[in-house]
Amino acid sequence: MSRVGKKVIEVPPGVKVSVAGSAVEVEGPKGKLSTPIPAGITFRVEENQLTAERESEELTALHGLARALVANAVAGVTRGFTQEMDVVGVGYKAELRGRSIVFALGYSHQVEFVLPEGVTAKVEKLQRTITQYQTTVILASHDRHLLGQTAANMNRLRKPDAYKGKGVRYADRPLKLKPGKTGK
Repeated sequence: MSRVGKKVIEVPPGVKVSVAGSAVEVEGPKGKLSTPIPAGITFRVEENQLTAERESEELTALHGLARALVANAVAGVTRGFTQEMDVVGVGYKAELRGRSIVFALGYSHQVEFVLPEGVTAKVEKLQRTITQYQTTVILASHDRHLLGQTAANMNRLRKPDAYKGKGVRYADRPLKLKPGKTGK
């Protein structure tokens, strides 16, 4: 029995939801998203509520998944999503140039990271208690999947070091550092 799938999705005012075949299209102030629906799952729109229904008990996992994806689409077109990435390390920096971010990450060259359509970025220096903290890149998008993939690609440019934590790392995930040599 899927508890997530049974939850009703509240559709805020100013958001249009339409079920078209095997996809749910959501349009709001931040943009337009189309979410595919697995076979056997149907969505019903009643006034300002959206409910997911399944054909059989074998589809409980897909029932919750489809409902969560559509709920993310509704939240994305109304509020949007953000992800903060910290750049940590002596000499490391990030600079925004048009639709791309230029990183200096300890390589012999600068790395240019081109932002995909639908993702915006800001580079700011925030108050952090991390040693060797340099700057924070704040990514924003209405598409949660695209935002997560962009953050993962940015993290792959220079994964955090296990001893000092240098690299491009997620701001909301704690990083446990390994102890260095003891000197004996």
